[in-house]
Amino acid sequence: MKLPLLRAVLAPRTSWQAWRVVRASGGTVSFDAAWRSARVQLHPDEAGYRAAGHDSPQPPTEDAADKPTTTA
Repeated sequence: MKLPLLRAVLAPRTSWQAWRVVRASGGTVSFDAAWRSARVQLHPDEAGYRAAGHDSPQPPTEDAADKPTTTA
């Protein structure tokens, strides 16, 4: 099953709002981006998952203080 169809079945309100954003933008906004934006607007508790599936421009940085020190 294709992802947009699956999203429409599982989250019809989010998909409807995303479709409206895509149509209003004249095609400059992808359905995927509009769906993620609509999902966060309707369900703010899912904001942490918004970037899942998108390629990050840079890998997350690791803080040296978070790493355990090893002694040999």
